[in-house]
Amino acid sequence: MKPYDAIIIGAGHNGLVCAFYLARAGFKVRVLERRGIVGGAAVTEEFHPGFRNSTASYTVSLLDPRIIADMRLTERGLRVINRPIANFLPLNQTQFLKVGGGIARTQAEVAKFSTNDAEALPNYYAMLEAVADLLRTLADKTPPGLRDEPFDLLRLIDHGARAAKLTTAQRRDALALFTKSAREVLDAWFESDPIKAAFGFDAVVGNFASPDTPGSAYVLLHHVFGEANGEKGAWGHAVGGMGAITQAMAMACAEKGVEIVIDSAVDRVLVDGGKAVGVRLANGQEERARCVISNAAPQVLFERLVDAADLDAEFHTRIAGFQSGSATLRMNVALSAPPRFACLPEPGEHLQSGIIIAPSLAYMDQAFLDAKASGWSKAPIVEMLIPSTIDETLAPEGAHVASLFCQHFAPTLPGRTWDDAREEAAELAIGAVDALAPGFKQSVIARQINTPLDLERTFALPRGDIMHGRMSLDQLWAARPVLGHGDYRMPIKRLYLCGAGAHPGGGVSGRPGRNAAREVARDLRLSFQ
Repeated sequence: MKPYDAIIIGAGHNGLVCAFYLARAGFKVRVLERRGIVGGAAVTEEFHPGFRNSTASYTVSLLDPRIIADMRLTERGLRVINRPIANFLPLNQTQFLKVGGGIARTQAEVAKFSTNDAEALPNYYAMLEAVADLLRTLADKTPPGLRDEPFDLLRLIDHGARAAKLTTAQRRDALALFTKSAREVLDAWFESDPIKAAFGFDAVVGNFASPDTPGSAYVLLHHVFGEANGEKGAWGHAVGGMGAITQAMAMACAEKGVEIVIDSAVDRVLVDGGKAVGVRLANGQEERARCVISNAAPQVLFERLVDAADLDAEFHTRIAGFQSGSATLRMNVALSAPPRFACLPEPGEHLQSGIIIAPSLAYMDQAFLDAKASGWSKAPIVEMLIPSTIDETLAPEGAHVASLFCQHFAPTLPGRTWDDAREEAAELAIGAVDALAPGFKQSVIARQINTPLDLERTFALPRGDIMHGRMSLDQLWAARPVLGHGDYRMPIKRLYLCGAGAHPGGGVSGRPGRNAAREVARDLRLSFQ
């Protein structure tokens, strides 16, 4: 039997993407998944009889359209429905803000609070789009490894040339977005709290930080460079939940001859002569390949699966200092009826959008300060989606499911554990919605709670970090996960990283997987010489 060219640890979406591109290039690939289902954090599961929903990741935008085309995901049943508007912010019992549905509609909404802000919107969007276009380009490129290798200079020149195409004003905007806080950037553009809250929310999603934290503006930008159905910056729902994406990806892999094995937890990466030569499974079985590719988070790979004796001490220290912990509480709830918000009680497009409970940057800052002090925010930031309003496959007729994505819930709690606190925290999140949509709590039939600890246990996300590591300037591009190994090649020869802990980072994009496959294929063709 022909030996495997590559063993991939983890059948999350990036692992599947990497496997597909390698198999398409003619290589023999085996994917090992420790859970009984493929998809990693992009899965759909039943959490109450008759009620299904995306368990962890829950919305579509960053998924690269070229990956959708190459893997023929649409032909394999994937259907994404764009939100009619991007976001709905119930501000109090009488006021609300809708964002999206076209620039004119958004301007009319913002003008309720500030005509100056409404007039500033087109230029703000244009500023973001110019920098986002640069990010889209660089996201598809391999960062330089910075190890004095021949390709490094070429990559540096290529990346620099692309950045040089920005005007001086755009370069200043890019510098501000990479280094300043979200509040600094937004205060320079707008005067009203509601629109600053709508945009500032993106800066704290999956980011344990205040909108006042330097560098938080980049996270805002990271969430706007995606697209859905060809519409830049749009967000959508995958019919059937996020598992519909990874199930279609698994089909594409199988068609190319990829072997995917579930219930196969990897216990150790086997290293011989300074090279990765295979893996040992938790059951003691060993499997060999020309290279090993990890879709696991960097800390999982190097602190649990690789023997410290096989690593350089300085690299090991750097990985130990890699910052993780997105402070996320992720819930699904089964509902007997859709929520009725006091400010907009009747059903409508707002229930098909991202519903954001966070009326101001000050509210978000206080949520962060509370979590730093006591483990969670007294008034949490909540984004709620109700996908069953457009996807009848998820709930019984007349009933609904809702996804609640909640910030800030610290990875560890002072004096207690998340096993003790999960119900209390869930009540707090549900109460935040109920305060603006009276009766919401009563409509909850069942709930699925994933604390940061649950996310780590179930999906092997260190400290519950949905991004596989903080998305800060010191952990991006060529420094993701560690400066000197941003090109997907790890310090052990023939060992690669293809997950969200590699460039360009978190989100269901598939780009780390595809980029890594390109580098692995190049090395395989060169027989690792």
